[in-house]
Amino acid sequence: MAQEPGATEPTEQGPAQTGPSAEPTAPVELSDLAALKALAQPRRQRMLQHLTVHGPATSATLARALGLNTGATSYHLRELARYGFVEETEVADGGVGHGRERWWRAVPGDRRFPPRSRQSPEMRLVMDELNHYAYAADLELFEQLQRDATVDPWADAFPYSRGTIRLTLPELREFFEEYIALLNRYKRPEADTPPGARTVLTRFLAFPAQADAPGATQADALDDSGIDAPGDSTPDNRKGTETS
Repeated sequence: MAQEPGATEPTEQGPAQTGPSAEPTAPVELSDLAALKALAQPRRQRMLQHLTVHGPATSATLARALGLNTGATSYHLRELARYGFVEETEVADGGVGHGRERWWRAVPGDRRFPPRSRQSPEMRLVMDELNHYAYAADLELFEQLQRDATVDPWADAFPYSRGTIRLTLPELREFFEEYIALLNRYKRPEADTPPGARTVLTRFLAFPAQADAPGATQADALDDSGIDAPGDSTPDNRKGTETS
């Protein structure tokens, strides 16, 4: 499973670009229990999300944006930096902070969690807590952005798909790697981003259905997708896959 914080910084040219492009970073497995515990803290997840979407910020900026106090954000930033999730940086416009002002950014990278079969009982508890908060935060943000969408073309920019496909476990792993490769195809440096582009948040979730009952027949693997916009329907027989 890929980890979102810091992983959205452009690493490769988009399909419309020409010339050399940066190679995506190699996946790094987060197997250190202390690092996972540091990441599982809900406030830290919110701070990482903000840094990833909005770019570098100070502890005071994060405190105002997230309704926290500066002392708390400073502490959480230091803990995140301790495990390599954030780092100090120059001000976004290329300047430097004033006085003791410290700016932070999310460190990019393809971070993965150990598969559940290799997680210790304690690690599973931490992962369950981390995922619980992450999924809840994603859903809350999705619903909030839909409610706040203005009447412009981006008001329809909420693609959504549900469905099923029949895969072996190796095929599912290959499917996921192809999804990550697709994301990397569309990432590009800020200087190469065309006018009118906006940051788009992506989430990928897949999980196996219950085992087939004896004698059950295989479902047809039909692909379908849709746009979650006014007037659009979401058929129950939609086939597809989403993962995280």
